[in-house]
This record gives sequence, C-alpha cells and structure tokens, in this order.
Amino acid sequence: MNIAQMKHETTKVPVVDTKVSNDNASEIASFTIYIDPEKESAALRKFDVYLLPVSVVFLVLSALDRNNLGNARVFGFDKDIGLKGDEFGNITLLSSLCTIVFEVPWVLAVKRFGANKSLGTALILWSCCTLGTAFIQNYGQAIAVRMLLNTFEAGLAQSFAYLFSTIYPRERIGKRIMTTNLAMCISGAFGGLFAYSVQTMGNQRGLAAWRWLFIIEFCITVLVGGIGWILLPTSAEKAWFLSEEEQKTMRLKRQRDFVHRGEDNFDPKWVKFALTDPFIWFLGTGFFTSSVAINGFVNYLTVPIYVLGAISLITQVYYSDKLNKRGVFIVGSCIPVAVGYLICIFTANTVAGYIGMFVLVIAVTWISTNLSPDSKRAIGMPLAYSIGNLSSLVASQLYPSQQGPRYIIGNATSAGLSLVAGVLYAGCWLLLKRRNAQKAKLLAEGATTNGLEGDMSLDSMYIL
Repeated sequence: MNIAQMKHETTKVPVVDTKVSNDNASEIASFTIYIDPEKESAALRKFDVYLLPVSVVFLVLSALDRNNLGNARVFGFDKDIGLKGDEFGNITLLSSLCTIVFEVPWVLAVKRFGANKSLGTALILWSCCTLGTAFIQNYGQAIAVRMLLNTFEAGLAQSFAYLFSTIYPRERIGKRIMTTNLAMCISGAFGGLFAYSVQTMGNQRGLAAWRWLFIIEFCITVLVGGIGWILLPTSAEKAWFLSEEEQKTMRLKRQRDFVHRGEDNFDPKWVKFALTDPFIWFLGTGFFTSSVAINGFVNYLTVPIYVLGAISLITQVYYSDKLNKRGVFIVGSCIPVAVGYLICIFTANTVAGYIGMFVLVIAVTWISTNLSPDSKRAIGMPLAYSIGNLSSLVASQLYPSQQGPRYIIGNATSAGLSLVAGVLYAGCWLLLKRRNAQKAKLLAEGATTNGLEGDMSLDSMYIL
C-alpha cells in the first residue's frame, strides 16, 4: 500500500505501545505513519484548553512570588529585618544564582517523572517559601528563604516550553511558548497594583503590610495553583483529559515523530552532545546580551509598556509560526531595540523608547524546535536559558536611580548589546543554514546516513 492509500486507511495503522525496544522504535520511525489531521487537532485542542491556562497561572503566580520582594521594600521590608548597605542586593544576587544552577535539573525532572509530579512538587515547595518570607526576621533568614524560593521556581518556564515541545508540531509551538512571555507581561503589569492594594491594609493583627503581602500570595498560590496542579498531565500520551482514542492518536504521533522525540529513557550521551553543540552556546550568549537590557530596565517599566510588549510578542510569534521562520524575526527585532534605547539617550521621555523595551525574543521557540531528541533538548534548552539568565547578575548595575531619567550609560550599553545579540543570532542562522546545506548535499548524492544522531542526522532539517 502506497502513502496515498495510507492516507485513506488510517484505521489500519497499528497503535503500538510507546514502551518499545530501541530497534523496534527505529523500525517504526522508518515508515510513514499517517494520522488523521482532524483527530490530531482534536487532541491538541484539549491541551490548549487544559494545559495552556495552567502554564499561564503557574508562571504568573511564580513571578508575583519572586518579584514582590521589591514591592515589600516600599512597605518597610529592609527596616523591619535590619538590612544595611548592599545586603538586599546580595539577597537578589544569591537568589539569581540558584535560578541559573537549577534550571537544567528541573527540566530533566519533568522528562523523568512527568509534568504533574515535578511541577506539582515545585508548586508546593515554592509556596512554602513564599509563606516563609512573611516571617523572616533577619538578613540570614532572608537569604536562605529566597534562595530556596528561586531554587524551586528555577525551571518553571523552561519546563513548560519543554513540555510543549513534546506535544505540539514544530511549526505550531511558538504560539504556545508565547504564553510564558505573556504571563510575565501580566505579572509585570498588575503585580504592582496587587501589592498596592495589600499596602492599603496597613498593619493587621500585629503584622506589617509586607508580611501580609506574602501571606496572601501564599493563599492564592495554593488555591489557584493547586487547581492547576490537578489539571497537569503526566505526559502527552497519558494525559487524563484525553479519550482512549485521543491517547492512541498521541501515541501514534510519538512514533511518527520518533526522529524528533527519540527514546523515552534518558541517555547520558546527550549531555555531551548538548555541551558540544555551538548552536546552544551561540544562542545562549545572544540570549544573554539581549536580556541584559530588559532585566536592567524592568524596574522602570509601566503598564503601557507591558501592553505594547504583549502586542509585539503576539504579532511576531503569529508570523513566525505562519512562515515557519525564527532567525529572521530575532535578528530583525534587534535593530528597533537598539534604536529604541538610543532614542532614550537623547530624550527624557520614555515613551519614545517603548519600542525598544519589549521586543520578542523567540530564542526559546527556536532552540526547542531545533534540538532533538527529547534528551538533548532537556539539556540544551535550559542550558541556553541559564546562560541568558546570567544577565540578571550584571543588569542591575546598568540603571542606578541617580542616573535617571535618561540613564545615558545604561541605555547606551543596552543599545550596543542589542546589536551584539543581532550578530550572534545571525551567526546561529548561518550555522543552521550551513548544516542544512550539508545534509541536502549528502541526500542528493544518495547518502542514507552521515554517522550522526538526533538533530545532526540526515533525518532532521533545522527550522531557520
């Protein structure tokens, strides 16, 4: 039976358990597996209904718990626990280090134990740290609690991005990963308003307003996040909200996408492959240079900027998915970012620089769709993220309050780093284009293998 016939005989395609041997899995992947597009779309729509809202809720709650420490300072946090000099900065620095260190382990936990167990555990642990923040009495306790909080929240965004990459087709993943960025916009836009409403309470029952801020956040996180935890699936193929037929469809999809997904079990060899792939390091460094500016200026953003950022994000992701191109959007966005910061240098009116404050970085989507199998992606994607998050260690130095409102040094540095990021992203594009050309040449010559595995093999072409 030829492929055309297979497309009309979908019921004859056998459903094989995902726990197959390596040889059988490779053999299955070598054949064309047809899946009825309507059945596949029906299954994916359920993930949109049950999973996407949970990702937004988790990320908004996480960002509120993490970022409201800055709002607590307005309520007297520093004075109440006796902070002096640079001690608050030390708390932020050490907490950021925990985020960087624990991003990869959390993504690996999602791959090994499933989303519901791993992310549910993270929710409970960071909620406890949020409540603990309400009762800290000194500098040492503040360091311990906030380091633990960032440890448990470290890989949340990357874990959801990884989970999406195991569910959705590569050309449709951008719109889903976009929800993680939208969650940050929501948190940034309205977190301050939430904190202000708590501040109006004043001292209640002998507790300062900033302590009530974290107590209330704990209650919201446990209640709303707990409901979300119930909705989280174990894996794409075992999601509780899918019918038996839809679970079969997802298992077929797993087999069809074997080249991109790989084996269920984690093979340590992919750690080496991820660490030696220049694409990951180039992209991570580009992510670093483009993130320094945003992280440094984030404390000075207002609701309109977050709204404009969200509009930019939605527009770019839509066309990135539609055209199935990533690099051109990333490189192209670096130019208006640099221009926006340069405008800020020559005018104190920050409205002129709005265009430069929030331009989509599609790096997460790009790397999640181009690394395979799952084991390499589970290492490489959070690794690039960790490199990018190093920006938080230096960004705070770019915008000291005494240099406002124009922040000439900070904006000039941000403009330069945005251009450097553009060069790095262009280098990633050229690297992937060269790899595709080499694969196409070998295939045209009749080669069936180049001796490489995963995304480097002839079975996989990169999305540019």
